[in-house]
Amino acid sequence: MAQLLIVDDEAHVVERLAELVPWERIGIAAVHKAYSAYEALELLNAHAIDIVISDIRMPGISGLELSRHIRDKWAKTKCILLSGYAEFEYAKEAIANGTASYLLKPVTDEELLDTVSGVLETVREEWNAVISQERIARTLRENLPQLRSTLLGELLLGKRYSEAELRDKMEMLDVPDLFGKPVSLLLVRLEKPFYGYDPRGLALVEYAVGNIAGELFAPGFQLWAGKDTYDYLVFAVSSEAGEGQEERQQALERAVEQLQEAIHAYLKGEATIVISREGTFPGDVSALYDGTLSALRRRVGNEQDLILTAADGPSERTELRSLASLYELPSLAQLLEAGQWDVADQRIERLFGELQTRSGCIQEMLLEAYFAIASAASSYAHKNGRPLSGLIGPGYDQLLQGVPYRSVRHLQDWSVALMSSLRCETESETKRSRAKLIADVRQFVERRLAEDVSLTAIAEHVYMHPVYISKIYKRETGENVSDYVHRLRMEKAARLLLHTPGKIYEIAADVGYQRAHSFINVFKKHTGLTPQEYRDKYASPQSDSEVKRHDTSI
Repeated sequence: MAQLLIVDDEAHVVERLAELVPWERIGIAAVHKAYSAYEALELLNAHAIDIVISDIRMPGISGLELSRHIRDKWAKTKCILLSGYAEFEYAKEAIANGTASYLLKPVTDEELLDTVSGVLETVREEWNAVISQERIARTLRENLPQLRSTLLGELLLGKRYSEAELRDKMEMLDVPDLFGKPVSLLLVRLEKPFYGYDPRGLALVEYAVGNIAGELFAPGFQLWAGKDTYDYLVFAVSSEAGEGQEERQQALERAVEQLQEAIHAYLKGEATIVISREGTFPGDVSALYDGTLSALRRRVGNEQDLILTAADGPSERTELRSLASLYELPSLAQLLEAGQWDVADQRIERLFGELQTRSGCIQEMLLEAYFAIASAASSYAHKNGRPLSGLIGPGYDQLLQGVPYRSVRHLQDWSVALMSSLRCETESETKRSRAKLIADVRQFVERRLAEDVSLTAIAEHVYMHPVYISKIYKRETGENVSDYVHRLRMEKAARLLLHTPGKIYEIAADVGYQRAHSFINVFKKHTGLTPQEYRDKYASPQSDSEVKRHDTSI
């Protein structure tokens, strides 16, 4: 649905076009009003306006100048200028400068609707071109290396995808089909002299290493290249041959030796390469990555230009492992910060499912889980400017006691209760915040009904973006802000007509209409009667004599 802005220094023209033309018939969802080009520019900054209808001759910035501003700053926004015969030459100049169309006054509703509908079709065609499959495909091709690297990096850090989702992503990025295949990881740390290169030079070296690896490993291996958060190059490698694991490992080690020699010979530098044990894609990828990092840290350290195979020995197989569910991406703290409560609950459930399968050092694992969960909750509270005690209530006292949990079940119960408290309090705070916003909007409108109660004015009063106010108000109340303002004006006008002796133009001013004619047209559209007809038909006998003593003509 599109948004329209009407600009004219004559308020009654703006009101008539905004209120009486059935814009919804051609797909206009919102109509904004401005009484000068300056107000129009403010509204264009605040809203995603698709079409502007502007009078060509206005004091200050003319409609022609406004159209130039719009063309320079909001290229996708189209302008339609309204001009009299005297400004016809201006209108021709406007068309030459890129204005979408112009109309000669006086203009009928049907002319307006037909013209705006045609311009809307042009807007849609332009956006369709922007999102065309050809353009998307071209952009995708240009960014494939970075997108592939990002996806592999997410898998290394434990981000979970459904099989269907991951297959779709890999197919879209033209990544080799590794599902269910034995796969190893190569961790490549570029060393002297590369760590002295500037970012551009280093990027060229990394690109060259990827190309060299692609040449050396083909056709016997499938290769997926990426980069981790420590700026190490990472390759997921799967053998195309059907030999046994030992033969695959030997072939991989020979290829890695060739890669290191090529870096020496062609790039004049050194690199340490760690080869992981073999696992199955995608389930083992994160564990393989952790193993290569551990081997690099413990067995290589600061030594350079080495090749290490980090296949599990007896000590690696029996050592205590971290709880993988705690460190998947997005982290628990990130899930809470993003308000993804259902996913956070699933993460907690999966964590304790993992704990149930562990044996040995269970107290240390409970401690690890406890600190991670408490840290995520504290981080969430403080980023929201709240003390944790205020968010979780009585559960905070248990947190202060340290780790009083001697079983997985006890810690799980505490964790579930903690997440529930955070969620309930946050949702309550959201409801209170929205209720206050609705009350502030209504109070502002009621007090200033005879003045500017546009969405922009409301937004400035409550210090929030107009789009946010518009959407939240509609979501919470079921009606648009503009509908509420219109309804309030009509209700107040009806009361004043029935219970006061005020003249029609006085009542029009009291409810925010500068021109009585605009008020009469809008009131008749709302009630089916003119203000005078409404007063004559519904005024009570008691007040009738009082009303008749006053001249109620315009």
